[in-house]
Amino acid sequence: MAVTEPAYSPAAERNKQPILEVLQHLLPAQGTALEIASGTGQHVAWFAQHLPQWTWQPTDSQVGALDSVAAHIAQGRLANVRAPLLLDVMSPAWLPLATPPFDAIYCANMLHIAPWATCAALMQGSARHLTQHGLLITYGPYLEDGVRTAPGNRDFDRDLRLQNPDWGLRRREDVEQQAALVGLRLAQRLALPANNLLLVWARTP
Repeated sequence: MAVTEPAYSPAAERNKQPILEVLQHLLPAQGTALEIASGTGQHVAWFAQHLPQWTWQPTDSQVGALDSVAAHIAQGRLANVRAPLLLDVMSPAWLPLATPPFDAIYCANMLHIAPWATCAALMQGSARHLTQHGLLITYGPYLEDGVRTAPGNRDFDRDLRLQNPDWGLRRREDVEQQAALVGLRLAQRLALPANNLLLVWARTP
């Protein structure tokens, strides 16, 4: 993975600090985290730098993204980030069976640019790979019953569906239903800038 210049996302650059501030309060002092759909790698590199007692495992379904993630890791000289792995959430086996469970699984901005079936797959895989008290953390724009959709999110949803009928903002309540099927519940709903939500999922007692 010899890429000298990692990919760059303006949106990831804007939202990485607000998300980090939530993670700093939400997560324990140390642990292991699996990132789903790492994309450019800006998030995992930023989080690893500022949460050094955590070990991070980035993944993505696109081979090209792994090069960018690796480049961000190399630029930051981050010893607490493992080499990025190819992972398709739709696969029935995300990681080898001997892989220890994770204290946190983090997934940002995937559900609205992937088919709806990936939501169920994300929940199922998270239930398999989280520790008993581990947390699944999802971030991005959502639709919610009884909550006015911001004009920007409404336009974004329309544009996504024009690009691909299988894409689009997901109803938070629909995501909750998929989580409940595998024993996960919505533990926290946190509003972040630019009309995004950070949702924290935990095992149902």
